[in-house]
Amino acid sequence: MSKKKENHLIESKGEKIFNITMIILGIIITIVVLYPIYYTFIASISKPLYVEDGTVIFLPKGVNFQSYVEAFKTPNIWGAYANTFFYTIFGVIFNMFLTTTMAYALSKKRLLFRKFWTLFTVFTMWFSAGMIPLYLTFRDYNLLNTRTAIIIGFGINTYNLIIMKSFFEQLPESLEEAAFIDGANNIKIFAKIFLPLSKPALATVGMFYAVNRWNGYFWPMNILQDDSKMPLQVLLKKLIVDRVANETEAAIITSGSMTSPTTVIYAIIIFAIIPIIIVYPFVQKYFKTGVTLGAVKG
Repeated sequence: MSKKKENHLIESKGEKIFNITMIILGIIITIVVLYPIYYTFIASISKPLYVEDGTVIFLPKGVNFQSYVEAFKTPNIWGAYANTFFYTIFGVIFNMFLTTTMAYALSKKRLLFRKFWTLFTVFTMWFSAGMIPLYLTFRDYNLLNTRTAIIIGFGINTYNLIIMKSFFEQLPESLEEAAFIDGANNIKIFAKIFLPLSKPALATVGMFYAVNRWNGYFWPMNILQDDSKMPLQVLLKKLIVDRVANETEAAIITSGSMTSPTTVIYAIIIFAIIPIIIVYPFVQKYFKTGVTLGAVKG
């Protein structure tokens, strides 16, 4: 009995050490992830002189909100913000429609050549035509400089498709069989049974798509030419490039300066991430369930 108790105590100590280690590691990772956002915020409300000389590290200095006032006056910022909402909302709707319908089809064993279509889909995770052929495709379909290209040009992410497919496969087949007996067709079963029962996967995949749409700038920058159609991220990139090109900026900053191109950019960054920060807590509870679904079944 004494040896068993001793082994149990040793295991308990090992578990405690493991738990403490994981907690410390989790805190470190959290700090590493959150500090850039925190620094961006404190820099945006600090005087430019303190930001440029590197004294703003943990706390803001010379607190003021003039950078946000100037950020809101930036040319085209409100149009770019509206464009970002437009591309995100309608883009996610289009993404989710294609992803859920295709995932539902691939999850059915009765689908003809199901293994081939699944393999064909997964193949695209590792191999693609590349940027130039994709750009030429947009050009040949007369989609350059159109909002339509941004919305429909990137309809499905294969990883998100696999998450939805795996979740659909976990739902009991008896539900579908009972619905068929009651006279329901595939569309009704998909809309009335599968989608309502798939909230964790829908929230997770929808959030992935939303973040990707909201932060996307590379393809909008290359496809769109009109400033009136540019999303916020493209405008932000332009401001950053202009800031880097202006090598005399630091020389004209004085102790009385309340704003600078750098602090205004920080303010716009905070302004840009607020919607995602607001939405994330509402879907966070679904993430643990949704993200792990892709590993359950292939």
